[in-house]
Parts: sequence; structure tokens; C-alpha cells
Amino acid sequence: MATHKEVPQALRNWFLFHFAVDILFAIPLLLFPVYFLEALGWKIVDPVAARLVAAALFGIGIVSFTSNKSTLDTYRGMLNLKIFWSLGAITGLTISLIQGDQGRPFTLWLLLFIFIAFNCLWVYWKNKVFHYKTDRT
Repeated sequence: MATHKEVPQALRNWFLFHFAVDILFAIPLLLFPVYFLEALGWKIVDPVAARLVAAALFGIGIVSFTSNKSTLDTYRGMLNLKIFWSLGAITGLTISLIQGDQGRPFTLWLLLFIFIAFNCLWVYWKNKVFHYKTDRT
């Protein structure tokens, strides 16, 4: 179990993986949002909104990368951000699926699953690293 002074290497690795996923989606959303989202099944694309999402992905992803050697306090803040970002995305995607937005393409379901998976991952690490018992009796 981690102490207050150490960040588990596995958590550091997940942050690097999350950086790669964020950048993988951010680049096409920023550079060619209409083409990218239409290829994913979107019927209507707002390039401005897509580029704002790209900016959020770049910001979260790059901070995940640059904070890789940071302290536990930095990871605490980043985990909170990732948990609330993914919860917001889950809520928004769920509402869109209920309302039938974009015709409910498969990729909308896939994005929902990805955000749920990441949220579970971040909640797991938050509980494992910051809410552990010091007495095992």
C-alpha cells in the first residue's frame, strides 16, 4: 500500500496511458473535427464545440504527462479532475443517448463505455491511494 509520500508506479503508468488516449482523440478533433466526427457516425457536427472538447482533452492529457514525476498531492488533484470530468461526460453522453442525439451511433455508446471505464479506474486509484486503512486488525 502506498504511503503519503509515494505514488504507485501503476498509477503513473495509467496517467501516461490516459495522456496517449486524450491526445489520440484531441488531434483529429482540433484539426479536422467534421471529417473525424462524421467518420464516427455523427450526423451534425459543430466544429467549435468539437475544438473546445479537443482543448479539454489536450489540457487534461498534457497535464497527465507533465505531472508524471509529481508528488502525491498533485495526483490527488488530478484524480479529482479526472473523476469529475468523466462523470460529467458520462452524464452528458447518457442524456444524449436517451434523447437519441446523432441517431445513437455505436461510437456514442463506445465513448460512454470508455468514460465509465476511466471513471471506475480513477475512483479505484483514489480509494486505493488516499482512503486506505493504516491498521489491518
